Amino acid sequence: MRPAFVALALLAFCASLLAEPLPAPAHAEVLSLLGRLEASGCQFNRNGSWYSGAEAKNHLVRKLDYLEGKGLVHSTEQFIELGASTSSSSGKDYQVKCGTAEAQPSARWLRRQLEQVRGSAKPQ
Repeated sequence: MRPAFVALALLAFCASLLAEPLPAPAHAEVLSLLGRLEASGCQFNRNGSWYSGAEAKNHLVRKLDYLEGKGLVHSTEQFIELGASTSSSSGKDYQVKCGTAEAQPSARWLRRQLEQVRGSAKPQ
C-alpha cells in the first residue's frame, strides 16, 4: 500500500508543476478589474454578507491564486466565471451593489468593467 501512496503523491506533485498560471495579459486584466472593484465604492455580497471593495478584492485575489495554482484559468473570462461569480463553498452568486442602485450579479458587473478596460486599451 505504501508504494501506491508514494506513486500517487509523486503524480500529484508532477501535475502541480505542469499547471500553468494565467497568461500575463489576462492576469493584468484581472488585477485591473479587481482594482476597479476596490476603488469603486461598491459593496460586494458573498454568502449573505456585504463587504467593501477592498475586502472583495483580497478575497478574489486568493481565489485567483488558488485557480492559477491548479491551472484552471487561462483567460479573464474564465476567472470571472470560475472565481468571481459564485461562492465555491455555498454555490450562491456573488452580488455587487453600487450606491442606491439594485444589486447585480458580480459576473455582470465585472464583464462591463472588462469591456471598459479593453475599450480604453484600444489605440485611438
